[in-house]
Amino acid sequence: MKRSIKLVGIVAAAGIAFAGIGSTRAKAATATANLSVTASVTNNCTISTVALAFGSYDPVVANASANLDGTGTVVVACTKGATATIGLGNGSNYSGGVRRMGNGGSEFLSYEVYHEAARTTVWTNTGGGLLSTGAAPSKAARNFTVYGRVTSNQDVPAGNYSDTVVASVNF
Repeated sequence: MKRSIKLVGIVAAAGIAFAGIGSTRAKAATATANLSVTASVTNNCTISTVALAFGSYDPVVANASANLDGTGTVVVACTKGATATIGLGNGSNYSGGVRRMGNGGSEFLSYEVYHEAARTTVWTNTGGGLLSTGAAPSKAARNFTVYGRVTSNQDVPAGNYSDTVVASVNF
């Protein structure tokens, strides 16, 4: 009897297996949808500076008749394609239309900053004194030279003179 139960079980299993052949099986269904992906890139710029250090000014001999020139750098990085202008403030000791370095007391050494090596266009933070950078070719930082000049024949005492000029980028 055990043998016939086994045989019936085997035959039943085979019948179930063969029943699927030729019959319609249920198929898995697929549906699709598009996923919209968006981002917004905004214009942005950063600014930093490398000091304009004139070095030693000699009012008696070397700079009695010759200006003392020096250079500094403004470093700007902007979003690719962004147009910007760079402005330089008047400095902490500005007076009477003149940028001045102070010695911490009442003495001042006059100077000016310019856009170009010829030192003809004064670099300011308004109007025609702004430096236009043109469209940024990439996000890489670009260097813009600040051309400085301490005019000759100033009568000042020995000491250390300094000023702080605020550099700004407008975009």
